[in-house]
Amino acid sequence: MAVSVKALTAVLLCVLVLVGGCSAQLSPGFYSKSCPKLFQTVNSVVRSAIQKEARMGASLLRLFFHDCFVNGCDGSILLDDTSSFTGEKRAAPNFQSARGFEVIDQIKSAVEKVCPGVVSCADILAIASRDSTVTLGGPSWNVKLGRRDARTASQAAANNSIPAPTSNLNRLISSFSAVGLSTNDMVVLSGSHTIGQARCTNFRARIYNESNIDSSFAQSRKGNCPRASGSGDNNLAPLDLQTPIKFDNNYYVNLVNKKGLLHSDQQLFNGVSTDSTVRGYSTNPSKFKSDFAAAMIKMGDIKPLTGNNGEIRKNCRRRN
Repeated sequence: MAVSVKALTAVLLCVLVLVGGCSAQLSPGFYSKSCPKLFQTVNSVVRSAIQKEARMGASLLRLFFHDCFVNGCDGSILLDDTSSFTGEKRAAPNFQSARGFEVIDQIKSAVEKVCPGVVSCADILAIASRDSTVTLGGPSWNVKLGRRDARTASQAAANNSIPAPTSNLNRLISSFSAVGLSTNDMVVLSGSHTIGQARCTNFRARIYNESNIDSSFAQSRKGNCPRASGSGDNNLAPLDLQTPIKFDNNYYVNLVNKKGLLHSDQQLFNGVSTDSTVRGYSTNPSKFKSDFAAAMIKMGDIKPLTGNNGEIRKNCRRRN
């Protein structure tokens, strides 16, 4: 019996899905006909939000990281808890820390006006992370699109999968490897800490107890982070003291000078295998930016829902 090209193609796609190649279905031009104004619509809201609060750029980028590390880039982090459903927002890495949900709501609302029911929240998050990076001076990349939204979320997976600021190098490498990212991917994606801020509770132990830290830097951070636990826990400090709202390679310069704010950051430059990569990025900003763009595309390929899986949420905070 003759087999049509269309049928053969369908079979091949099924095989790709079974071996984890779903990302092959993602494409930068996925919405070129169904929502031609998508990119300008998202960009307008992102730029406005960052203009009002520069920190928002880092927050939106971080949301994409925290989404992709938990069962793939599927918009699960955006789901609110309900009486019968516990999502990821109250997981330890996100609670009182993950932010920018209102901006995603604004983007979704704007996108729904130009092409209702077409664009997933997962894809909106992916585009917003790119636009945030560019707005703050970082590289651009072609965002691959075609993800659909999860109908479920997992607080347990969020607690277990997202690397903690207390992680050692082995734990960091393991966390990234678990989602298909290499050690080099881990080092370059950690460079996103060139923007944004951290809470005192996440760097207190480092500035008071660790020895691989510049003493004057540690002293300056103690000013708004008291030693006593529970005192000033939510006080903020920039992850990159020099240029906290500029996407540059200062993060790596800081690590070489023992001025990484988080324990997990300084682990990348501590007489270890990743030292040479960190040193390389500290002296070559263009290499960092090009590698970062490539790694963001790779991260965006983590276990997307495509085809008939998931849904296109009307409201990013709840299932349809």
